[in-house]
Amino acid sequence: MQLIAILRPLAGLLAGAAIGLGFGWMQRLALQRNEKRQQTGNLNSGWAVMPGSMRRVAYLLMALVVVQVSCPLLFVDGTQWWVSGGVVAAYGALLFRQVGLRNGHQV
Repeated sequence: MQLIAILRPLAGLLAGAAIGLGFGWMQRLALQRNEKRQQTGNLNSGWAVMPGSMRRVAYLLMALVVVQVSCPLLFVDGTQWWVSGGVVAAYGALLFRQVGLRNGHQV
């Protein structure tokens, strides 16, 4: 029983980190694609700056639902906060690194 108490938060953290990294990776690819569009002059209006962002958010929510349905033990007894923490930590780390690189700092 003690092992489950240790493994469940760890599994939740890893599952959340995988989702956060996947979402961050998708966002980074979209940003790179849109920067290329801006450099080539194919960006027509301000509305076209981040096309598909709502679709990517929908993918994030679907990934969370899939994990919740396929691994219900990750969403009981407070473990859901470990999943959320993993998502925030992984996505936040990618975002922090990207902002640091954009400002000329090595992160």
